Formats: sequence, C-alpha cells, structure tokens
Amino acid sequence: QADVNVAQVKHLREAIKATVNPDALASGLNKRKMLEQAVCNELCQMLDPNVTPYVPKKKHASVIMFVGLQGCGKTTTCTKYAHMYKRKGFKCALVCADTFRAGAFDQLKQNATKAKIPFYGSYTETDPAQIAAEGVAKFREESYEVIIVDTSGRHAQEAALFEEMEQVAAAVEPDETIFVMDSSIGQSAHEQASAFKRKVKVGSCIITKLDGHAKGGGAISAVAATGAPITHVGTGEHIDDFEEFEVQSFVSRMLGKGNIAGLIEKMKQADYDLDKQAPEMMKRLSTGNWTLRDMREQFQAVFKMGPLSNIMAQFPGMGNLDFHESGSRIKKWLVMMDS
Repeated sequence: QADVNVAQVKHLREAIKATVNPDALASGLNKRKMLEQAVCNELCQMLDPNVTPYVPKKKHASVIMFVGLQGCGKTTTCTKYAHMYKRKGFKCALVCADTFRAGAFDQLKQNATKAKIPFYGSYTETDPAQIAAEGVAKFREESYEVIIVDTSGRHAQEAALFEEMEQVAAAVEPDETIFVMDSSIGQSAHEQASAFKRKVKVGSCIITKLDGHAKGGGAISAVAATGAPITHVGTGEHIDDFEEFEVQSFVSRMLGKGNIAGLIEKMKQADYDLDKQAPEMMKRLSTGNWTLRDMREQFQAVFKMGPLSNIMAQFPGMGNLDFHESGSRIKKWLVMMDS
C-alpha cells in the first residue's frame, strides 16, 4: 500500500522467510509480533545501505549539488538544507544553475531572501555550467562553507538535460551530489534513481512531500537503486519542515505504527516546555480555572510542531484519519479568540 517497487517486496519476502520460521517458534511466542518485528528489521536494513553520508566541515568549502525530477521540490529543499546548516553555524550560500524552468531563479531568490541566505544566479546567461562555475568560484573566494548548487529538474528520458547535468557536475566538482525525490512517485522511483546514479555520483537522498498521503515507499526503491543513504526528509512547505532521517521512525510511520519518539523530539524543538507548563496547568485544572487563554496557548503549542495531520500521524493507528479539517477549524477558533 505504500507503493513499494515489486522487486523489493519480493526481496523482502524472501529475506523474511529465510530468517523467520513460524512453525519452529515456541508456542508461547506471539507469531504475529515476531513477523511484524522481522518486517520492521528487514525494512530498516533495506533503507540503510551502510554508507556514511558526506557531512560538511567548518572552515572548508563544501560544494553540494542537488539533482532530481521536475517538481520534486529541489529548490525548496535547497533552501531548507541551507537554513538547517545556517542554524548550525555554517556560512551557507545558494547558486541557481536552473536555466531551463521559467521563474526558477526568482523562486530561489525569494526563498533565499526570506531565509537571509546569499545567492547567485543570472537572468541573461543560458549556460548552467557557466553560472554554476562562476557562482561557486565567487562564494569560495568569500570563504563560504556550504555552497549549494540547484540544478534543473530532469528525468531519464531527456538525454540533452542529462548531458547538461554532467557538464554542471564537471564544472563545479561537487563534494556531494544529493538526489531529491518526491515521496509520491512510487513505482517509477527505481528507474529514475538508477538513471541519475549512472550519470553522476549520487552520495545521498532526500525524500520530500512526506506530508502528503503517500507513505513514501519509493524511498526504498531510491536507496536500492542508488546505494545512497537517505539523510533528510521534507515534511511540509515551510522552511522548518525538514527533519533528519531516522530509519526506525520512518519505517514505523510507513507501517502505520506511529512514531512517539519523533513526536517527543518535535516537542523539544518547538520549545514546548513540558516541565514548566504541565504542573501549572494541572493546578489550574484542579481548581477549575481553565480559561480560553489556556486553551489558546495549548493550540499554539501544538501548531508550533507543524500541521495537525502530521502530528496525529505519529500516534499508532491514527495515520489513516484525515485531520486536515480539524486543523483549519482550530485556526478559525484562534482568529475568533484573537478578535
């Protein structure tokens, strides 16, 4: 149901049959639990190619090139990636080497300005390799540490665009090439990822649009095809909707088992001070002094962690319910309270 490539499913079945023999299990053990665990472990192994991804170092210029299909969210992901490293104290910059799509440079410009990240691009130059080389050289001189090159979206059938991608790679000699993949492309992920892998050295993958309905089964295909680990996932369109990829939680979310650990982590990131707020709130509740203002604070704390449907999907069994409506209703309540 998560739209995983059939060949991978077959491989998964064979691997599980080899490790688990339900008849040989002691009668006291829960067979279903054992199988579930085996599926979980096997999926984790498939998603972990045992390759250490490239990590930018301080005081050293790292050139990172982003490649992927059209509309998979590359430009947005570039900005999120730069923003994340900027928060970690790196000097980041963006180079727009996408001359194919109308408005690509404008989009990057807008995103970069919002995130306060310097960028480079050109309205007149049509050769992406030229722009990429100039931009990278400029930022290297200014001693930037993470230089991100955003390229045009392309797919395996476009030979000319693939050649162009090789030229850009040759011009900037990236330290890392990241393959960006939309979680909802499902079955075709395998062949597309393989095509990219044949042309450039894909070092890691980023899965985007995990806030959609697809559970991201294509991720398994992308890892299998490129042999590159997934480092991050995009979970929304805002600049902070970007998480480090955690195999265990991704698999449990894909199997609809929820991800409580991830939820607690999110609460910590959202500065939701549980220790401070909980006793206060309990005191007020027990004396019957629960006000609309308290309710409003609660709602706002929840929204800091992202869209409601994303949060609810972290609870076991809640993944299939649609909370989109509830989210917009709560937002309306907040507006009413504010007015």
